[in-house]
Amino acid sequence: MVVKVYGTPFTAPKRVLLCLIEKGIEFETVPVDLFKGEHKSPEYLKLQPFGSVPVVIDGDYTLYESRAIIRYYAEKYRHQGTELLGQTIEERGLVEQWLEVEGQSYHPPLYQLVIHIVFNPLIGVPQDEKTIKDCEAKLASVLDIYEERLSKSKYLAGDFFSLADLSHIPFTELLVTKVGKEYMIRDRKHVSAWWDEISSRPSWKKVTEI
Repeated sequence: MVVKVYGTPFTAPKRVLLCLIEKGIEFETVPVDLFKGEHKSPEYLKLQPFGSVPVVIDGDYTLYESRAIIRYYAEKYRHQGTELLGQTIEERGLVEQWLEVEGQSYHPPLYQLVIHIVFNPLIGVPQDEKTIKDCEAKLASVLDIYEERLSKSKYLAGDFFSLADLSHIPFTELLVTKVGKEYMIRDRKHVSAWWDEISSRPSWKKVTEI
């Protein structure tokens, strides 16, 4: 059964596509045009009542929220493709820990930077320089913690690539390109090496080609 991924070529759906490619799972994408409001249509809201992307349909099973989706497929196809959850319960704990850090501490200030610097100008909303400055400071503090962690291990959960690393890729790509703040990565030796490693994976190259 081919997995259907409803979404856009934006960041959260790319998180799901990355996981599916790493696990060797066949999928097809179903475009949802946010600018046309397709995510608020009655048909789409039956799949995702909050009107956000992505959503996956796997046979008669429907799931939304990108981090829940990647956890699901990493577990369902644990013995296929890249092992993304760790080999032991302790490694799994660290994977979950850093996934939570990404979702709760890393993503929020970065998301606000993307909104204020990338998307607001597209819809004619003035940039809020104070918000941008505050979010940059918050993200810098998180990245300082990452720098310390990555001075001790190649990846966030240890010496293996996992969901914790994978989940960072799409939005960090925006940070170093569209947001124009690559220095936040490059000014930190170990974070920079980690970013080069995870962003050069064949799976990410395939996602960028879709």
